[in-house]
Amino acid sequence: MRREELLTSPVKDVVLKEGVKVSEFIDSLECVGGFTAKKLWVAAKILERMLKSDDTVVFLSFPAAIMATGIRGIIVDIVKRGFVDVIITTCGTLDHDIARTLSAYYEGDFMADDSVLRELDIHRLGSVFVPVESYGKTIESFMRTLLREIYEKGKKTLSTKELSWEIGKRLNSNSSLLTQCFLRKIPVYVPGISDGAVGSQIWLFRQTHRDFTIDIFKDEEELADIIFDAKETGALMIGGGISKHHTIWWNQFREGLDYAVYITTAPEWDGSLSGARIREAVSWGKVKQYAKYVTVEGDATIILPILHAYLIDKVGKRRVKNVLGGAL
Repeated sequence: MRREELLTSPVKDVVLKEGVKVSEFIDSLECVGGFTAKKLWVAAKILERMLKSDDTVVFLSFPAAIMATGIRGIIVDIVKRGFVDVIITTCGTLDHDIARTLSAYYEGDFMADDSVLRELDIHRLGSVFVPVESYGKTIESFMRTLLREIYEKGKKTLSTKELSWEIGKRLNSNSSLLTQCFLRKIPVYVPGISDGAVGSQIWLFRQTHRDFTIDIFKDEEELADIIFDAKETGALMIGGGISKHHTIWWNQFREGLDYAVYITTAPEWDGSLSGARIREAVSWGKVKQYAKYVTVEGDATIILPILHAYLIDKVGKRRVKNVLGGAL
């Protein structure tokens, strides 16, 4: 590569005016240089292009912890605006959606004395305080009733998507992620369903109802159909773990994602999938070699609202793809 080919875009100072919109602010980051700022601009442009494509099936993946924060509202609005067609997440997402719909979590402090909190029957999730009664008792009561009703109606096998929709239907709340997914028939897949309060309640129910099962492979069959039927696929992945891996794993069977935006705070050298950058997934065929992709290092509770505000301005709303067929 020649020298003049590298020196084509001078660094430009960011100049903000009164009343500037978030989308205008992000647009100003194109030639800012530095570290995460430019990646934020790249992520915004990839997501905008992905959402405006009529051919792209959009995946959203995230672990549960973010659902315990106020950013749950951003994820719910992503669903309401049709910015996602498929969700892959962890069991805790079901836990927190039930608990926060039926009870309350509270603002806390990372530096609180956890021994004192234990004595006061308060769980700490990062900087969020979760009263014991808001979590365990609330989820247990809700799930026992749900499982009993489903079983008594003769339904003895559920996929995690069906379970998620059953929860959403019964929560029947404008603030509930699962309710909004149920109403729009957006599938929610939970490959690690046993790892959480909801999963524990299913296990307990099965001790006295041995013919009741969760059919994980029904989810996988649906994912296979979605993947193989899609002309293009894209993903917004928040954090790593099983939700991220399940998203990129399935997409390898169609030679990879066409669009990928990954938000993480994990360092690459920690050896985890959370730390693995998107470029590594290219070597596995989980992201296409010439895909539009970026890894944005930083706190999703800051980055996600900024990106969402940009997309509200640039895209507004999008029609959800009916990836499972049938009437919406």
